[in-house]
Amino acid sequence: MSDWVPKTRLGKLVAEGKITTMSDALKSRLPLREPEIVDILLPDLADEVLDVNMVQRMTDSGRRVRFAITVVVGNYDGFVGLGRLKGKEVGPAIRAAIDVAKLNMIEVKRGCGSWQCGCLTPHSLPFEVSGHAGSVVVTLKPAPRGTGLAVGDIAKSVLEMAGIKDAWGFTKGHTKTTINYSIGAFEALRKTSQLRVTGEQRDRLQIRSGPVQIHVAGAPASTEEETPVEPEAAAAPAHETKEGK
Repeated sequence: MSDWVPKTRLGKLVAEGKITTMSDALKSRLPLREPEIVDILLPDLADEVLDVNMVQRMTDSGRRVRFAITVVVGNYDGFVGLGRLKGKEVGPAIRAAIDVAKLNMIEVKRGCGSWQCGCLTPHSLPFEVSGHAGSVVVTLKPAPRGTGLAVGDIAKSVLEMAGIKDAWGFTKGHTKTTINYSIGAFEALRKTSQLRVTGEQRDRLQIRSGPVQIHVAGAPASTEEETPVEPEAAAAPAHETKEGK
């Protein structure tokens, strides 16, 4: 990224170190138009190709073949993006679709919204959400810990990239249409970031917006704090010394 020259205001703020996390970049309300921003703020980003569809079109010069690629990207910890692009060759089209998915990055709210679970960890959805695309309607509901992702393969890839480990899924419509199924699941996750929650709901359902382990650009890879020493354990030697005296 040393040769990257930012062209947008958000890119310049990231390059100058004024914005160091993806959450701050999305909260700035500035348009995300450079995939290099995501590469810097989320270096551990993964991608998966959901669908490769060949599209043929007859023209005066003959048959024209193009490939429609659907890709999902995410860091398995609160951020996910979905992209679709058409190209003449599969390889360049996949790389371009990945860049499009990075520009569609969203921050997902996670929590423990199932009444059957009380683990108080952000392993599932905080509440029921739904999204639709075409004839497909995808409804996602919180599930207790250990249930897994009881959804279709396409929606499972989207949820895994977002860091959701347990969820129930219900669908309507022609779910064999991969692009509509993936967009429906993605739009359902987008609802989690759009819905507002109160402080009481955040504490009761353990709602966490974005990553559990925050990555700061330019900081060491491990940002976890050391486990603090309990006051009782730290005061025990001094107490024993006083008794010895």
